[in-house]
Amino acid sequence: MARKLRVEFEGAIYHVTIRGVERRWIFRDDADRARFVKRLGEAVDECGVRLYLFACMRNHVHLLCETPQANLSSFMHKLQTAYTVYYNLRHRRAGHLMQGRFGAQLVSGDEYLLKLSRYIHLNPVFVRGIKHLTLEERVRHLRDYPWSSYRGYAGLVEPYDFMDEAPVLAQTGVPAKKQRQAYRRFVETGLAESDEEFLTLLKTSRWGIGNDVFQAEIRDLHTVRTLNARRCEDVAFRCLEPVATAETVLDAVAGAFGVERAALQRRQYGCAARAAAALLLGRSAGMNQRDIGSLLGMGTGSAVCRQLQRLRDRQADDHALNEQIECAARTIACVQAASDAK
Repeated sequence: MARKLRVEFEGAIYHVTIRGVERRWIFRDDADRARFVKRLGEAVDECGVRLYLFACMRNHVHLLCETPQANLSSFMHKLQTAYTVYYNLRHRRAGHLMQGRFGAQLVSGDEYLLKLSRYIHLNPVFVRGIKHLTLEERVRHLRDYPWSSYRGYAGLVEPYDFMDEAPVLAQTGVPAKKQRQAYRRFVETGLAESDEEFLTLLKTSRWGIGNDVFQAEIRDLHTVRTLNARRCEDVAFRCLEPVATAETVLDAVAGAFGVERAALQRRQYGCAARAAAALLLGRSAGMNQRDIGSLLGMGTGSAVCRQLQRLRDRQADDHALNEQIECAARTIACVQAASDAK
């Protein structure tokens, strides 16, 4: 049976799982775990992914992340390839380390996000040798476990600098100063009270983690992509459209926003034109966020990701801004079409 095609789109949220081949260990010691976490942070920065949380177990890893650039497969390829090369060299082995391709369930960005984060963060206390301890002992183990993002969320240590905790913490529904305490209470309550309805959804849902409307939307996306794949005889959905140059994009954005091109490459707080340039450099020129940050003087890929998030927030109720972005996009398309016709 053909495997189900990936659905990737800008802003998609995924529950990603990586498992060792034949359920074997992928971490033999803390040095392996530290290397994986380091590489995870690098891949997040390179690909402009918003990593909400993670948990590393002996033979598998859970990630919860958002892909502003619709590039989950690229992100996971960078992460898994780099870690496998390291692991094989260090432990003098060869061959595959991971079991098949990674798992990826689409997630609705609402209360399901909060429930899923609890499930992931509780993984370290539901393993053999730990799950039968007393409640107090399991709480202590959870708070001491260093190879997940939980301790940062709970306010017990400084969070990893490559994490984006705000979307999950916001789901607690309390003021910012009390969010970590509320989140810790929510997660640790799950040690004594399991959410059977959510666990059943997690295990049985074919299309994604969310309500019926969300799952229907994902099912429809799968249908469309499957039909397109058959029509194009390209099951990987590889895009063969021409890629614009960075110069073309910057000129188009400068024209649409009525600014000098050089202004797009100078640091300016709250500059919508620079954020639009970042958006279209990724969309039309195929650049990753790290290279965009370097070109526009924004710093790291993570900084670009934050700029794009603020841009999306503004687009929600700024019609004029959307018109300017569309104008720049049309200009880029026209320049590219003229170039291809030569």
